[in-house]
Amino acid sequence: MPSTSSLVELRVLEGPNLYFPRAAIKLTLDVSGLSAASDQTALRFAKRIGLKNARPGHAETGFRQRFAARAVARLVRAVASESGTAKLAVRVRPTSDPHQLVVAFPWKHRERAQVMGRAIGDVLDALLSADIEAAVSEAAERVTAAEPGELPRTITPKIPVVAVTGTNGKTTTSRMIAHIARTDGKLVGWSNTDGIYIDGEMVEAGDYSGPSGAGRILAHKQVEFAVTETARGGILLKGIGLTRNDVSVVTNVSADHLGLQGIDTVDQLAEVKSVVPQITRKDGWAVLNGEDPRVFAMRGVIKAQSWVFSRDPDAPAVREVLGTGGRATTVIDGWVSVLLPNADPDPLIELVDVPMTLAGLSHFNVENTLAAASAALAIGIDRAVVIEGLRTFRPDAEHNPGRMNFFSVGEVTVVIDLAHNEAGLEALFEIMNGVRRPGARLLLGLGVVGDRQDDLIEKLGEIAARDSDVVAIGHKEKYLRGRTYEELDDLMRAGASRVGVTSFASYPTEVGALSALVGQALPGDVVGLMCHAERQEVYDWIASQGGTSDSNETLAAKVRAAAADA
Repeated sequence: MPSTSSLVELRVLEGPNLYFPRAAIKLTLDVSGLSAASDQTALRFAKRIGLKNARPGHAETGFRQRFAARAVARLVRAVASESGTAKLAVRVRPTSDPHQLVVAFPWKHRERAQVMGRAIGDVLDALLSADIEAAVSEAAERVTAAEPGELPRTITPKIPVVAVTGTNGKTTTSRMIAHIARTDGKLVGWSNTDGIYIDGEMVEAGDYSGPSGAGRILAHKQVEFAVTETARGGILLKGIGLTRNDVSVVTNVSADHLGLQGIDTVDQLAEVKSVVPQITRKDGWAVLNGEDPRVFAMRGVIKAQSWVFSRDPDAPAVREVLGTGGRATTVIDGWVSVLLPNADPDPLIELVDVPMTLAGLSHFNVENTLAAASAALAIGIDRAVVIEGLRTFRPDAEHNPGRMNFFSVGEVTVVIDLAHNEAGLEALFEIMNGVRRPGARLLLGLGVVGDRQDDLIEKLGEIAARDSDVVAIGHKEKYLRGRTYEELDDLMRAGASRVGVTSFASYPTEVGALSALVGQALPGDVVGLMCHAERQEVYDWIASQGGTSDSNETLAAKVRAAAADA
């Protein structure tokens, strides 16, 4: 088929997605031709596709934009109807570009659905240069003649599945859930942005947060329990590879990856994340962050039962869910506690005995602990096993690589964390401050991924300069995403200049920044590194300097010493 200028992109979504709870075709269409067409041409087009009583408005007006959305949806249905499909659901969404629309429709036969997508682009191309009536008919004939192609490969799970999504904390939470399930003696398959894990061992590295990851672990014959980490990109670009999950977890929603794939606001991002709990079984549980209004609002679009988590036992979300028969997990007198309607709290374990909470220091990891405990109990794991799993999961390179890992290099504390957005960086500073004695300094290795919006990159520079005593840039060569070192440097420095910091070093690698910062650190100082691209190389460098991973006892002693001196 010839390429079309109106068809910007055609994506085959393999399973539940932002538009439908089943496999769909997503078209990004340039409707400039329809926007610029004369009133007469727009009316002829409307008549041909059966759009009665159309009022297209004048070219390049807001009225024409809204007409374009209606007309494109009707065009898809008209081509489907004339090619033999009696009914077809269609969703149309605007984008930040007024001349582009996203159109989606479900599919049963892969090749025929793609032919229809391309044919829609051809019809829009013909608006200004050909017989509109004939163009629609030719598109339908092409679809009729197309080979059906494969059926969707969406998997219906036969084993328990816990699906985790969110902006921050989803990797840590899913790792904790997988660890608890392994503590229960189950052979666990886990897919995430790092790779595929079977029974705790990585069998393939790469980003498997989309349908291929879920498919890989569910195809493994020995896997008894699945944990799928589902990222924004996987939902938007590929769809979810499963028809359903038994328990879902939504950790939070905050600004990250905005400006990509038509998602420009946090509210739109929340809509994307909500796809995961929407496909939770009706008799399953959706575990939702009761302290995040956008997450808690997902109760309005799900069929599953609600189980909220919140550090505040008196939070309105906790009261509301308990009042409607749901459950909650919270903190009471320093204990992780489960609340059921009309029952006394069930204290599971003290926060000080949960290593991941860093003796209760990390508010983020307290929330991750509440989420993981909720999901494990919701899926049916025994209470005693859940407690043991929480007690034995450690914040180190073995159990939670790259997330709040503490090391001692001589008398200097080093903290390694992804910290990829504002909330993550503020959480990193929270725990760095928790182990710093008065008079000691905070030194930060700042780094960003290139596909973030300019204002987010500047904000990270501002936070880093504001909250640290010494800052240095450590670039991520693997994640420049089309940017240059110089461009990212300028953005981070622009943010830092807002708080009066105008001069600091920049290094081409994360290891380079860490080496420089540790080299100038004094006894008692805390060095943090936003690490994403060179995790293993960073671990190797720390080991080469005689550094050791902090045990639970060592970390607790640092927290106590910092608190005692405060």
